[in-house]
Amino acid sequence: MVEEMNNEMTEFESLSVGDLVKGTIAKVEDKQAYVNVGYKIDGVLPISELSSLHVETMSDALSEGEEHEFKVTKLTEEELVLSKKAVVAEKAWEDMQKRIDSGEVFEATVADVVKGGLVVDVGVRGFIPASLVERHYVEDFSDYKGKTLRLKAVEMDRERNKLILSQRAVLDAEASEKKKETLAGIAEGDVIEGTVQRLTDFGAFVDVGGVDGLVHISQMAHQHVESPSDVVAEGDKVNVKVLSVDPDNERISLSIKDTLPGPWETVKDQIKQDDIVDGVVKRLVSFGAFVEVAPGVEGLVHISQIANRHIATAGEVLTEGDEVKAKVLDVNTEEKRISLSIRALDEEKQQKIDNQQKEAYKKEDDHSGFSLGDMIGDQLDKYKK
Repeated sequence: MVEEMNNEMTEFESLSVGDLVKGTIAKVEDKQAYVNVGYKIDGVLPISELSSLHVETMSDALSEGEEHEFKVTKLTEEELVLSKKAVVAEKAWEDMQKRIDSGEVFEATVADVVKGGLVVDVGVRGFIPASLVERHYVEDFSDYKGKTLRLKAVEMDRERNKLILSQRAVLDAEASEKKKETLAGIAEGDVIEGTVQRLTDFGAFVDVGGVDGLVHISQMAHQHVESPSDVVAEGDKVNVKVLSVDPDNERISLSIKDTLPGPWETVKDQIKQDDIVDGVVKRLVSFGAFVEVAPGVEGLVHISQIANRHIATAGEVLTEGDEVKAKVLDVNTEEKRISLSIRALDEEKQQKIDNQQKEAYKKEDDHSGFSLGDMIGDQLDKYKK
């Protein structure tokens, strides 16, 4: 009996606070579990010492008969308190330090969505601020719970139990590498497909393989463009020609215009001599007016062809922005010239009116039964009498 008591005392004295021991789960209750560690009394594992994350009940994470490693956190003759999370945290902090030093990318599953970001369990509680989740703004993180993310450890304070993780750091590094590959793989003159990312007053930024190239507003179309939104919208797939590449500053100049048929090619088979065309007066000059008859195509109305009367300046009849109809006098697409006449339409219109009036007079003569000569003859007879 004395020998058994001495053995128990020896066993008791062999455990100290801070020791690591292996034990088997003997009993699981809602907020605590009992663990057989080969000691004279079972150790108590409080739910607060189970995990670095919130656990509702012990049975959510433990089952009877499981074997785990624990750390002794309190030891008296009547009480043995154990911690599972302390064992996991010890190794986790060591691993995290190595990951910070090496820049290692690792995976973790989102355990909870909290105010300001996401929480993951990596042996210790890891926090991902909202700004470090994605490269773009995310309004609602509710569907991130249970999602596996690729992460880097960016800040660690073991004493304060603080671990900041970032998925954005991983994505930024990949985007940077992809940029280098893209910049090295494209050259001036290449025609490639891109996606319109955003619009500005001066043009559109187009993603061409991880790099945003600028299509200046002057390179969006052959005709004058008031606003980039008149030509493209965010998300559009477009073909662009590479005008220049600056790898050092990661800049690419692009053109949509150079991938499109020229305006004169477009009208080559559409506008012919003697056609009547609609147009807009774009410029007034001393010798006439330039009228846009198709996007990017202007024809000249010489001052002599503006009105069927003499005018000193085109501004006497026309104003920039006027919508007019004109007759095509001549087309030379190779030299990019079209000659137009507004006067010719006015003359044709007047000629048509004159012809209609003559026809009307003729009909009246036919219906009256006598001619103009008859009327004059009758009047002469009266004077004779």
